[in-house]
Amino acid sequence: MAVAKKAPAKKTRARAPAAKKKAAAPVVAKAVPAPAARPAKTDKPKKPKLVRDSYTIPKAEYLVLEELKARAAKLGQPAKKSELLRAGLKALAAMADGAFKQSVAAVPALKTGRPAKE
Repeated sequence: MAVAKKAPAKKTRARAPAAKKKAAAPVVAKAVPAPAARPAKTDKPKKPKLVRDSYTIPKAEYLVLEELKARAAKLGQPAKKSELLRAGLKALAAMADGAFKQSVAAVPALKTGRPAKE
């Protein structure tokens, strides 16, 4: 005699009866005072966009940068290499054409690209 197995009954969740919506109270507009005039923001100068670049420089000229850094620190005005390069650019920009041409001519041209590994 075979006994029939009952299938398990599905469990159902008891749902809470839906809450009745209350009638919305009429919205009354309140008088809001006009906002006081805000003081003008102080215009902060915008930071300049920075550009990152790399360059090749002879070892002797790199040592001059280190000497200039030490000289600036000795004078009580420590400077980074980038600050010294930027100061040099300002000095070149302020030169007359003749002096600028002589300064540029005094710098030998370098082969572009990365130096060979030693």
